[in-house]
Amino acid sequence: MASILRFRKLCYVEPCSSLKFQSFETPKIENRDEGGVGSKTQNLLEKKQRKNKNKKQHREWRCIDSCCWVIGYMCTTCWVLLFLYHSLPATLTGFPVPESPGTRLKAEGLTPLHPVVLVPGIVTGGLELWEGRPCAEGLFRKRLWGGGFTEIFKRPLCWLEHLSLHNETGLDPPGIRVRAVPGLVAADYFAPGYFVWAVLIENLAKIGYEGKNMHMAAYDWRLSFQNTEIRDQALTRLKSKIELMYVTNGHKKVVVVPHSMGVIYFLHFMKWVESPPPMGGGGGPSWCAKHIKAIMNIGPAFLGVPKAVSNIFSAEGKDVAYIRAMDPGVLDSEILRLQTLEHVMRASRTWDSIVSLLPKGGDAIWGNLDWSPEDGHSCDLAKKGYLQTSGDTNFNNRDENRVFQVKEPVKYGRIISFGKETSQISSPQLPRHDFKDLPHKDSATNFTSSCGEVWTEYDELSRESIRKITENKAYTAQTLFDLLRFVAPKMMQRAEAHFSHGIADNLDDPKYAHYKYWSNPLETK
Repeated sequence: MASILRFRKLCYVEPCSSLKFQSFETPKIENRDEGGVGSKTQNLLEKKQRKNKNKKQHREWRCIDSCCWVIGYMCTTCWVLLFLYHSLPATLTGFPVPESPGTRLKAEGLTPLHPVVLVPGIVTGGLELWEGRPCAEGLFRKRLWGGGFTEIFKRPLCWLEHLSLHNETGLDPPGIRVRAVPGLVAADYFAPGYFVWAVLIENLAKIGYEGKNMHMAAYDWRLSFQNTEIRDQALTRLKSKIELMYVTNGHKKVVVVPHSMGVIYFLHFMKWVESPPPMGGGGGPSWCAKHIKAIMNIGPAFLGVPKAVSNIFSAEGKDVAYIRAMDPGVLDSEILRLQTLEHVMRASRTWDSIVSLLPKGGDAIWGNLDWSPEDGHSCDLAKKGYLQTSGDTNFNNRDENRVFQVKEPVKYGRIISFGKETSQISSPQLPRHDFKDLPHKDSATNFTSSCGEVWTEYDELSRESIRKITENKAYTAQTLFDLLRFVAPKMMQRAEAHFSHGIADNLDDPKYAHYKYWSNPLETK
């Protein structure tokens, strides 16, 4: 009877306490009647204990639960957006679609006159696989770059291996052939919903343009410009295509529309086509005047872009900085073995085309440690009302609680500054750097790549060398090339055979007839 009373107390007075069930011991029952009741009570207690234990296990939140919830939210969101996309009308009432330029110009009576050649820039052209390793089985003539990018998630290391070029020649690695996608589809869309040339092509088509008078000069944007001719004869095919369009369209000259890096690529082409063989195309000095009506540059990179420096130096950029700020350590997590930046750096350093985008002109164009063309100009309108460059270091706004400290203005001539203070202090306070005195490799302090790590040229540098070239150092457009030659000697040795970034003293010097100068407007006529 005692056991029944205790069971009643546990069930109605102190429920859901598994610890009390564990400490509960059924007293010994001497008579037969109480023994039957005690055995039944014990069974009930064991069932309740197992039930409470199962409930506790179900209440524990596991990592798989979080993943399922995230996947569920994503699927639900996609389903809702897909439903809205198909259910909503193309145009909402009260929100008329603006008339496109092509429709308006067609109504005005415009018709095609000059043939048009479009020249895409870096990374915007599609690349497809023609020959690959066993890991790329089933990808023949499938896009590795441009399009859905689904292979990044299916086989990322295989995908990067096939997009990388040979580290010494800058051409195809053995057993791999990746080629540019031909035709207008090569660069109409970079990814689904992310257009590049699609809108311009559509508007030209509304006027009356089509395949016979509109051409996309697709090329492998990873290669150096001269290597596109050596490997694919891309410059020869572009020359033949322009000549064909000139003849088949009533001897109308061609209008060329290059974009971004495509601008300096076409500049290289114009020098190539008029230069004598074997280095040039042999078109003669009047070929461009005969076949080209005009050139419409879109976002030209004539003098290079500063972000190419950070891309080569550490595979970083503004977008990568945003991702790291939101979730630091994920891109290069050693736990997850992602090492994203190392993989990107290893692949992108085989692309000679990135070197073509490094700043050209040195300190004369981009500024030195104490001067830059941006001096005296505020690039951030939001801060214009608060910052002033007068001799006062403190000033109060109308709101007495807001006090601002005006620091030394940033020196934009310093393309790379290791440390925020380094970008602001005066040049005499900066330590001088001499790469000749630095050991490039020291077996005693050299990094050793462990199993699973990604090899880069940084693995050949000693820790002491890295410390000396970065500690409180600042580099200009002139000295950054010394820095890049030190941290990436193989890449710079290979790429600088195809590109130059200086300013010509005398354009009549015979050395400027070499193709390495053709894409630099400061070193070519």
